[in-house]
Amino acid sequence: MKRLICAFAVVATALAAAAPTTSARADDSGRVAAGIAGGFLGGMLLGGALAPRPYPPGPPPYGPPPGYVEYGPDGPPPPQHCYWTRGQPVWDDAYGVWRRPRVQVCD
Repeated sequence: MKRLICAFAVVATALAAAAPTTSARADDSGRVAAGIAGGFLGGMLLGGALAPRPYPPGPPPYGPPPGYVEYGPDGPPPPQHCYWTRGQPVWDDAYGVWRRPRVQVCD
């Protein structure tokens, strides 16, 4: 597919170069602007068709969907109460300042 598009681009460029040229005048009732806009849109379409597509190399980065979980005789565990707080100060060599990172605490 990519070879076909490249061949089409080469043929279109050769035909455009071989076409007889005329002088561009401002009184051509918008033909110059239409030519510029058409060339711009054609270049966008051709560039989008020839651009490489980023496909991931392997399986998706996330795991399988969660399945059925079987609990013990006591039932599910009680929900935990979690909150965020400021941790111990740490020296940051990159910026030369003390940082207090956020820490999650669960009861």
